[in-house]
Amino acid sequence: MPILKRSFIGAVFWPRLKRNRLAMAGGAVVLLLFILSLLAPWLTPYQPTTINAWKVLQPPSWQHWFGTDELGRDVLTRVLFGARISLKVGFVAVGIAVLLGAVVGLAAGYYGGWLDTLLMRLVDIMLCFPTFFLILAVIAFLQPSIWIIMVVIGLTGWMGVARLVRAEVLAIREMEYIMAARCIGCSDLRIMVRHILPNALSPVLVAATLGVAGAILTESALSFLGIGVQPPTPSWGNILTSGKDYIEFAWWLSLFPGLAILITVLAYNLLGEGIRDALDPRNFR
Repeated sequence: MPILKRSFIGAVFWPRLKRNRLAMAGGAVVLLLFILSLLAPWLTPYQPTTINAWKVLQPPSWQHWFGTDELGRDVLTRVLFGARISLKVGFVAVGIAVLLGAVVGLAAGYYGGWLDTLLMRLVDIMLCFPTFFLILAVIAFLQPSIWIIMVVIGLTGWMGVARLVRAEVLAIREMEYIMAARCIGCSDLRIMVRHILPNALSPVLVAATLGVAGAILTESALSFLGIGVQPPTPSWGNILTSGKDYIEFAWWLSLFPGLAILITVLAYNLLGEGIRDALDPRNFR
């Protein structure tokens, strides 16, 4: 029976997750971030790319809560719209990584033998390359864009998921209900998709939650270096880039996007840790 069935979520997982105050706080911040990013056009009267030469580098005030940048653009507006970019990159990149890693790990763990050896050596080779520098090398040959960044981050972040899924599959495939499924003539594809994969999703869920935080950090770092999301499209990384030239007298340009990155990544990490503890069978009583 799948471990993440509805009765398990309602009777075990959710009550244990609710007892973890840090995880619930992280989840609340993530939910608030989603709401703010979706409602960004209605929360501020300004546009993220509108230039106003009369309001250059104004400090935080009642009119501009986070101040303005070197082109007179409202920093709060750009941070809110930048949240859309960061969330989009995080979820699409992690979605690609989870999908690819689940397929590789499922095939390697279920079939074993030479296929397992081949796929795991591929994982080892990929892990030998520093991920960030591998992303830099790939983007250097391509035109920087939001979609290229999402795909590249996803294609360089699947190895950990593949190892997690393989480890789970190796244990699950020897269980009695899998043997019973083989005896009644179920195909390998049906066994893997309907019986094995649902039971192997617990560590994948945790890895995906933590992976979103990592993808947001990677996108911010790439944008900060100038090879990520390109201006005038706002992202937390390129807002920091513009702020570093004025940090001595326009501290708000670096402080507020930096806090946005810090709070978001911390929230996802707290939520991921809470989900891991709630799903850990060693903690069941």
